[in-house]
Amino acid sequence: MSSVLDDPTLERHFKGHRDDVTSLDFSANMKQIASGSMDACVMVWNMKPQMRAYRFVGHKDAVTSVQFSPSGHLLASASRDKTVRLWVPSVKGESTVFRAHTGTVRSVSFSSDGQTLVTASDDKSIKVWTVHRQKFLFSLNQHINWVRCAKFSPDGRLIVSASDDKTVKLWDKNSRECIHSFCEHGGYVNYADFHPSGTCIAAAGTDNTVKVWDIRTHKLLQHYQVHSAAVNGLSFHPSGNYLITASSDSTLKILDLLEGRLLYTLHGHQGPATCVCFSRTGDYFASAGSDEQVMVWRTNFDRVDYSAVLEQRCAASVHSGYSGTSAQVSEAAGVSNGRTLHKSDSTALVRPAVTSSGARVDSPSDSPAQQTAVDGVPAALTSTLQHIVAQLDVLTQTVAILEQRLTLTEDKLKECMEKQRQAMSEN
Repeated sequence: MSSVLDDPTLERHFKGHRDDVTSLDFSANMKQIASGSMDACVMVWNMKPQMRAYRFVGHKDAVTSVQFSPSGHLLASASRDKTVRLWVPSVKGESTVFRAHTGTVRSVSFSSDGQTLVTASDDKSIKVWTVHRQKFLFSLNQHINWVRCAKFSPDGRLIVSASDDKTVKLWDKNSRECIHSFCEHGGYVNYADFHPSGTCIAAAGTDNTVKVWDIRTHKLLQHYQVHSAAVNGLSFHPSGNYLITASSDSTLKILDLLEGRLLYTLHGHQGPATCVCFSRTGDYFASAGSDEQVMVWRTNFDRVDYSAVLEQRCAASVHSGYSGTSAQVSEAAGVSNGRTLHKSDSTALVRPAVTSSGARVDSPSDSPAQQTAVDGVPAALTSTLQHIVAQLDVLTQTVAILEQRLTLTEDKLKECMEKQRQAMSEN
C-alpha cells in the first residue's frame, strides 16, 4: 500500500573526485551541480545523463567552497591556496583568480543581487568584494580564530559568520559593525546560514548540535541534538519549513522547523557526510562526503501538507544501498524555547522498497488508520492523542520556564527594593 507521504529518493550519484568533497551548489536553472574537493578540482556535473561533467583545474590546493552566482553565469570557488576563482561554468572552464586572504579561504558566497562576494578565512577575517573586477571593499575582524563560513542575508544587509572561536557573529554590512555574537556552541562552528525569510539563522557545530536563533531578539529558538558526531553543513528548504543537515556520523537529517522535530534520517554516504544543499526550487537536494561521491536526491516530502506527515510518522529512516539492510525508526526531538524535549521512539512497521535509482528506502508500511486497533481504540485516534499529549508536554515546559523567569524577576525586584530601603534609611 502506498503511503500518503512520499519519502526522499536517491536519483543519481556522481563519481569523479579523487578526495573528500567539501562543498556543493545547484545552479539556478537546476541544469548543473558544482562541487569542490580536497583534490584541488572543481567539478560541474550536468543533470542531463548524456552530458559529461566538466573538471576545472586551476587551484593549487584543496577547494573548500563553491557557489553559483544567482544568475548561474558564474561559479565562485575558494581554496586552501588563499585564492578565490570565478569560473564561467562551460566546457572551456575559463576563470579569473585573485588572492583573497593570507590564510586558507574557507568559504565564498554571493549576495542575492550577484553584485558582491563575501569570503571567510583562517586569517580570522571576513572580506567583502565586488564581483566586477573583484575589487576589495572592506573586512570584518572581530573573530579570534579561523572563520569557517560567511553568508549574506537574503536582503544583503547583514552577514552571518561561523568560527572556530565557538561563536556565530551577525554583522551589519553598511555600518561594518558586529551586531551580536551568539556564544552558545560548545565547540567549533562549522557552518551558518540565514533562513529564507531573513529573520533567523541556523548554525552547525562540532558539538554535534544544530541551533536556530532569532536575529532580532537574539533568542535561541530551537536546539537539535539529533546527530552523534560533528555537524558539517546545513541547508534551508526554500519554503523555510525544513532544514537538512550533514554530519560526520555519515547521516543526513531532515528537520521540520514548524514542528521542531526530526522527519528523516538518510543513510547514503560511507564515512562523514561533509556538505548538503537544496536546489533553488527545493525539488531536489544534493549531498557529498569523504567517500568522494555526490548524491542527488528528489525531495518528494515537501509536496504534502504537514498534517499528513504527522499522521505518517514521527521520524522515518531512509537508507540508500550503501549502509546495510537494517530498517530504523529514529527518535524525534521536539523543541520549545531553546530546550530540547525528547519524544519516545515511535514504533512503526517497516517495509523495504527499491526505487528507480536502486536505493533502498525503508518506510512505514501502513498509515495509522490502516493499522490494527489497540484495546478497541483506532490507531489514528491513538496517534492524534499522542500528539496532543506531546504538545501539552511542550506547553508544560514553556509554563515552567515562564514561572522560573517570573520568580527570578520577583527576586530581583525584592532585592532592588531592599537596597532602596537601606539607602533611604542611611540618608
